[in-house]
Amino acid sequence: MSIAPAATQPSTTHTPNRLAWLDALRGIGALAVVAEHLLPWFLPALRPYWFSLGVYGILVFFLVSGYIIPMSLERHGDVRAFWVSRVFRLYPLYLAVAALVLAAAWWVPVREEVPRDGTAVVGHATMLLDVVGVGGVADTMWTLSYEMVFYLIVTALFVTRQHERSGLFAVLFAAGSVIVGLLLAGAVLDGGWLAYASGAVFFAGLACVISGRFRTQAACVLGLMAVALLVLGGRVPWMGVAVLSVMFAGTAIQRWERGTGGLWPVAATAALVALAPVWAIESGWWWVEPDVWITTIVLAGVTFAGGMALRGRRVPRVLTWLGLISYSLYLVHHPLLKFFVEVSGDLRRSPLPLQLGLAVLAMALVLLASALAYRFIEKPMQAFGRRRRWRSSGSTG
Repeated sequence: MSIAPAATQPSTTHTPNRLAWLDALRGIGALAVVAEHLLPWFLPALRPYWFSLGVYGILVFFLVSGYIIPMSLERHGDVRAFWVSRVFRLYPLYLAVAALVLAAAWWVPVREEVPRDGTAVVGHATMLLDVVGVGGVADTMWTLSYEMVFYLIVTALFVTRQHERSGLFAVLFAAGSVIVGLLLAGAVLDGGWLAYASGAVFFAGLACVISGRFRTQAACVLGLMAVALLVLGGRVPWMGVAVLSVMFAGTAIQRWERGTGGLWPVAATAALVALAPVWAIESGWWWVEPDVWITTIVLAGVTFAGGMALRGRRVPRVLTWLGLISYSLYLVHHPLLKFFVEVSGDLRRSPLPLQLGLAVLAMALVLLASALAYRFIEKPMQAFGRRRRWRSSGSTG
């Protein structure tokens, strides 16, 4: 099982201390996901099964994303600038990691879940991988599908002035996850045509949204497509719908903090998401057993609440640094761990001192590579994207 966060929020390198807690949460989520993938290969005896490290990590990330992404869009009030920023935030590192995995395919073969045809190209180009039946070249890319779905839906809500109803949408998606879990065992829509058709709509619609021509109509079409793919094209439909409810719950928390909404939708969402897999038609994964699933949700919620409670206080630099490089850490760590294990061999039956030593070495290499990826790929492209965003805002405003 591959579980990874989608740490796709704006960089907070120079963010005021009041937002440092968000970086800290991203750092915690990133470490949880790395541990989810490192422990089974290096220290299997230490892997916890009373909660899921990976699901915990992505829930924390999705809460943070839901909290900050709509706030960023509303603060700037410019859809074009928002999407320019998102493109330069997400794609450069994403494409670099894809290129790395493909370049190393002669040594570590690309995953079997990745189609060997044009659908893989289109699916990766839109990032809608998990909702169009395309496996990512890097295992952790699947969560980016739900980030992209969220962006499309939020954009549609923003241009139609429905974005203030975050709590309502959180509860609707949470209830939808329960219903979808009862009715659907897997994707209803499948086949290569789905990737091609969604790709055509995605790029044509996004061109209209960015250019301003037919913006409202295009945003609505993209939002409706995103919901349809989420429910009918998702690999695990109930999980995808639950993820969207968690993200909207993050937005509802932000509105409650601003005094423009209540907390009851967050509580209702948490209860419904906790119930979602109980009757779901699924494959009996250990991490959706009621005790494990509910414990994981509670821990993620407590972590986010703890971060909010400490906002404005000084945050340990190591956590803010980890949050800063969290997108690089999220995308880079899994391929690098696979390369490392290819060299070291199977460590699961090795003596504990050897396991510990190699785990520390692997972690150090992953952190170094992530820091370099942030410094030389993410940071320059984010700066370029900000310049393009300001230029876009100036030309439209």
